[in-house]
Amino acid sequence: MPKTVYAIFDGYNFIPETPVDLESNQRYLIQILTEKPPEKPEQNVLRRILGRAKDLGVSDLADQHDHYLYGTEKK
Repeated sequence: MPKTVYAIFDGYNFIPETPVDLESNQRYLIQILTEKPPEKPEQNVLRRILGRAKDLGVSDLADQHDHYLYGTEKK
């Protein structure tokens, strides 16, 4: 039965990232597939937010957000 095991290659050996239940001194066929490391969820969220960001041409937006959002007087 096939098993999926993630491993890191150190230049000489494959080092499993998790414990493996394999017999010692047994011959195994290993299929090598390169995989990008998964993004951390918080990075993924930040990338989505960054993708929605727009330059509104307002230099004091952070300080005067109530004025631009609700129309209140500038502070």
